[in-house]
Amino acid sequence: MTVAIQIATAVVWLWLGMVLAISFLEAPLKFRAPGLDLRTGLAMGRIVFRALNITECIWVAVIATCLFIDRPSAVIVSLAVAAAVILLIQLGVVRPQLARRSNQVLAGEDAPRSSSHRWYILLEVTKVAVLVPLGVVMFST
Repeated sequence: MTVAIQIATAVVWLWLGMVLAISFLEAPLKFRAPGLDLRTGLAMGRIVFRALNITECIWVAVIATCLFIDRPSAVIVSLAVAAAVILLIQLGVVRPQLARRSNQVLAGEDAPRSSSHRWYILLEVTKVAVLVPLGVVMFST
């Protein structure tokens, strides 16, 4: 295993850990905290997910650079591209819809429930389902 693949492998596992910890642990638990109202939870969530998404973009850039240097198998490249595309859909399509609703709630307006959260969660689950085999295949290289 080359140094580039070692770095990319480590980044994949870091990325997966961050998604699991934030999306599937921190985010749902935050809204169960006593005394935390919806507006405060949304404000905190926006900050946390903005940081996560920026970090994810950095991870994609690091992985892409490492894979460009090493030229691994088509399976690795396909899985890495799939993870990046899922992130792009989240950032370009779903997050703007979530931001519109949270802007309304934070402004004190009544905002109807949106299916965007379900789409974001589905994409997070799909991203996890891509990152796990990507990390395994890269670790086995």
